[in-house]
Amino acid sequence: MTILESIVTAVCLCADCFSVALCSSVTLKEKPGAGQLSKISLSFAVIQSGLLLLGWLCGSLLAGIAGKIAHIIGGLLLVYVGASMLIEAIKNDVQAKDLNGWRNIILGGIATSIDALAVGGARSLEGGDRDGMLSLFISVFIVTLVSVIAGILSGNALGRNFGRWAEITGGTVLLGMGVAMMVL
Repeated sequence: MTILESIVTAVCLCADCFSVALCSSVTLKEKPGAGQLSKISLSFAVIQSGLLLLGWLCGSLLAGIAGKIAHIIGGLLLVYVGASMLIEAIKNDVQAKDLNGWRNIILGGIATSIDALAVGGARSLEGGDRDGMLSLFISVFIVTLVSVIAGILSGNALGRNFGRWAEITGGTVLLGMGVAMMVL
């Protein structure tokens, strides 16, 4: 796998990380500080690249299992986060789904990273070498980090400008992503 292929794969894997960060951060009342951005983006990057590596290490076993159930698990997690966010917005009770707590960060990280587990397993089955996997691992880590930071800052700006409607839209998008992931 070339470096360009690694970067393109990383961008594809991180699109959902960006979306979750964008949609979930509309509830933040203030612009997040460097500490909060670091905590969230590093958590997503560690989970995403960690599951990629786990998939590669476990190879065929995880590729078969993850390929069959990844869309269901990821979809259910996104439906949960999106529905909770939507219900809170409708009740005007914004609090828990804004990636402030570890529980929500980990749920969001896992929901968006199960595909990385499957990709790692597939790379192992293809006979991907360590050097190719290393470039993919580094690319996924860096692109996830950057995409989550960009998503949080963009979502926060939208949330501060559009308030409750941004949260309703964000919750609806996450809910739709979860349902689509399970159905398609």
